[in-house]
Amino acid sequence: MRGRIFGRTNKDWLTSLFNGKVTAQQVKEFEAEKESLFREIFAPHIKPVKGLISFLKMLETRQIPRAVATSAPPANVEFTLEKTGTQKFFQVVVDGDAVENGKPHPEIYLKAAAAIHFSPQNCIIIEDSLSGIAAGRQAGCKVIGITTTHTREELQNTDLVIDDFSDLILDDLIKLFNR
Repeated sequence: MRGRIFGRTNKDWLTSLFNGKVTAQQVKEFEAEKESLFREIFAPHIKPVKGLISFLKMLETRQIPRAVATSAPPANVEFTLEKTGTQKFFQVVVDGDAVENGKPHPEIYLKAAAAIHFSPQNCIIIEDSLSGIAAGRQAGCKVIGITTTHTREELQNTDLVIDDFSDLILDDLIKLFNR
């Protein structure tokens, strides 16, 4: 079930959940309710993954462009970036409303790469969803899997697997391009 939902747009997984027997209006209503509940439930608990802020500061210091490419709707992206204090680290945000095709289609990563003026082959994606990993691979990017949603074993179709950002350093990123 997680593979059918995580990393995909609400439109995609809700339509799949109801076997296509849901109207566009119903999808919008379900999405609004689900996302409102998400923000309400997680507001007191949301925090950055261990080491994320230090990692983002390191990238910023080295002037390495950063983008968010997520299937989440704009309200959730804003909520998450605000609550984690990470919005200042991203020049570009591509959310689920900015794409026609949700993950595992590579569109979201291709748009994010274009927005930071990089070819996908020169981008590294850090992903916690299987559909996102597939999208990153199809886009031609290097992919790091993070175990916030799936196990290390489930994330084997990546270039590197991490549990959090605490030990991720620039040399690890550089090595991905020297394989």
